[in-house]
Amino acid sequence: MNFSVLKYGSYTCITVCNAKLDAMMAPDLKAEMAGIIGNGERNILVDLTNCSYCDSSGLSALLLGNRLCNKVKGSLVLFGLTPRVKGLVDLIGFESVLKVAETREAAKQLL
Repeated sequence: MNFSVLKYGSYTCITVCNAKLDAMMAPDLKAEMAGIIGNGERNILVDLTNCSYCDSSGLSALLLGNRLCNKVKGSLVLFGLTPRVKGLVDLIGFESVLKVAETREAAKQLL
């Protein structure tokens, strides 16, 4: 399984279980987030603790999730970014678009 999905009170947490968030996994993540939003949820936390690599397809999936959450007046918050993934987000300039936190507790505060 590529993802673990758990529903909590005011948010759903998607944990990426693979080390790579790439073109092979991005379509599944997009579908997962679209399904969550389609079921009436507004807030999604994405746990990237296990993810040591992310390519442009993975970033595209995260941006889509952010747009979907924003569209329903919710939030998408990433947490647990490894230095390599955080560096990519910063390099591309997405830190101004995507909400990023160190821990799940900090991520919940950004909702």
